[in-house]
Amino acid sequence: MRDQLESIEEGGRQTVTDPTQKAREQMRRPLPKRFYNEASVGNAEGGQAFAVLLDGRVVKTPGHKTLTFPTRAMAELVAREFAEQVEVLDPAKMPVFRLANSAAEGVAENMPAVAEDLVRFAGSDLLCYRAEGPEGLVENQQRQWDPVLDWLREEVGAPFLTVSGIVFAEQPGEALGAISRHIGAYDNPFQLAAIHSMTTLTGSVMLALAVAAGRIDAEAAWWAAHVDEDWNVAQWGEDYEARKRRDTRWIEMKASSDLFHAARR
Repeated sequence: MRDQLESIEEGGRQTVTDPTQKAREQMRRPLPKRFYNEASVGNAEGGQAFAVLLDGRVVKTPGHKTLTFPTRAMAELVAREFAEQVEVLDPAKMPVFRLANSAAEGVAENMPAVAEDLVRFAGSDLLCYRAEGPEGLVENQQRQWDPVLDWLREEVGAPFLTVSGIVFAEQPGEALGAISRHIGAYDNPFQLAAIHSMTTLTGSVMLALAVAAGRIDAEAAWWAAHVDEDWNVAQWGEDYEARKRRDTRWIEMKASSDLFHAARR
């Protein structure tokens, strides 16, 4: 059973830069068969944390650490993914488990570097680069992006500049400093990993932070991240493969948001 569990756990070893990369790699290999009857949640670390149990045995990370969570809700998300597997264990259908492994091993040991990467992302965030036209697209961007920038300016103290076109514009040090302090408040590696995942998926750390703060939900952030794409689809029609990729990434986005908010329960 240990070998089989390690096989599916290898599907969870990923970098935080691409939450779907390891799943794609895993899909090229035969999937391990489901080897357990029951997935449940139990106490760990003297009752101070929670773990996922497969027939009573604790799930571990690819690096053989016991995968523990600060809240029961987080462990329940992962246990549910294991319970939903039928004949085989498919990592592509276990996005919370993969993200949790990434958080426990990659992010937990490199939190300052991950936070710094998010601050760098804010320096060229999607929301700061606006279309010059057509008018309908400009209005859509303003309607979905401006409230997030207003929140960052008024409540986070981060006054970001917006520009038309794609020419790089350097952001004020005041804005980047404020966003750095805001991100630094997230000292939970699972939450920081979720924010990084949402940033990668949307192309915007600002949208990810708005989801984290409860200013918008994951679905609203997803629509906001695809304003330009949806405008083009409305004008020229939709590409099937592009839609399929987007739907797959939405599953990752929802999983990231769910894991983040479960850390608060």
